[in-house]
Amino acid sequence: MEKFTTFFLLFIIYSFLGWLLEVTCKLFELKRFVNRGFLIGPICPIYGYGVLGILFLMGNEKADILEVFLKSILICSVLEYFTSYIMEKLFKARWWDYSKKKFNINGRICLETMLPFGILGTFIFYILNPFLLNILTSIPVIVRNIVAIILLVIYLVDNIISFNVMNKIKKEISKHHVDNTELIRKKVTNWLKKNSVFYRHIAESYPKFKINASDKEE
Repeated sequence: MEKFTTFFLLFIIYSFLGWLLEVTCKLFELKRFVNRGFLIGPICPIYGYGVLGILFLMGNEKADILEVFLKSILICSVLEYFTSYIMEKLFKARWWDYSKKKFNINGRICLETMLPFGILGTFIFYILNPFLLNILTSIPVIVRNIVAIILLVIYLVDNIISFNVMNKIKKEISKHHVDNTELIRKKVTNWLKKNSVFYRHIAESYPKFKINASDKEE
């Protein structure tokens, strides 16, 4: 239980730090705040899963920097690729696309994002994670458990609400019977912006999402 609690708290911390990184990048790009990610709360779980994947794969072995760097790239790139694929199949749209960037694979991952994954993974493995572990292990177990339970409940509720929102977006996409996917995208975007804050959040987070005709017909 104690080990699970520690890993879950690390997952939440890294998911929040990933969200913070995404928000900061968009702040510099757009000069305004954009709540990034599919979830309502300030977390991007893909970062949490990516870091845990690195930690589990590396274990306690004393790996050299190059190995950690390359495995970080591998784990995070595979995770991003399949997250893109699964989200596209589940919700009938491609939510990010790197097709216009050099050295991309099916527009789902590209070299421009892969290299930072390696750098961040190496920094986390050698510096940040040991620091966070020291802090977490210094907190009484009962306090850690209570905090973890509260955060788990919030995380699950957020997932349920967000999944429901995405399902309604999928239905909105499917009900437009036209061949012009760009026209559908504009109609869905307008629908999102006129809806509640939960839907406007998706429109702001992924303004360049694309609808694939083949997925729409399924």
